[in-house]
Amino acid sequence: MSFRNIMATGFLSAVAIGTWYLSQSFTSAEITKTISDGSTGGFYLRAARILGTGTDGQLLYEIEAEFAEQQENNDIELQNVRVIYSTDANVPWTINADIATITRDHDLLRLSGHVVAVSQEGFAGRETEIRTPILDIDPNTYRAETDSRVQLRIGSRSLTGTGMLASLQENRLELKSNVSGKFVP
Repeated sequence: MSFRNIMATGFLSAVAIGTWYLSQSFTSAEITKTISDGSTGGFYLRAARILGTGTDGQLLYEIEAEFAEQQENNDIELQNVRVIYSTDANVPWTINADIATITRDHDLLRLSGHVVAVSQEGFAGRETEIRTPILDIDPNTYRAETDSRVQLRIGSRSLTGTGMLASLQENRLELKSNVSGKFVP
């Protein structure tokens, strides 16, 4: 083997080792969150999508989340959540939240963090936005309720209050107390 062949082989080996090293340093990290001790039998998912159907099997709503994990008490915790109602359900609202918890009986969805509900049709036919730190939703009956502070914006008008009860399908909302507002003509 000539000196030239030895140098070429050494150079190609160095390039191969360097390429392997660079590829290892650029791999994306996997989720490092683990389920406590593995004895819970729980699950976790990335890019979770939950479909809710009515008694007739028709799609009512869809819940999208970046991450979902079953808790020890069998509740399911979701992160970076979006609730979208089916066009057949005739509910013009989309709801986003940092965290959602689905109770073990699957009757209630508790949203928390920066909860924002938006409707293009909203109240009085204007774009409507509801902001609150906590919101309980029964997705099957289209009811939403909170005892926390609520900010409501209807077009250029805004209201604040404490507590809210809303029927999303009927597009009806009731602020419970401490209501104040700003109305611009």
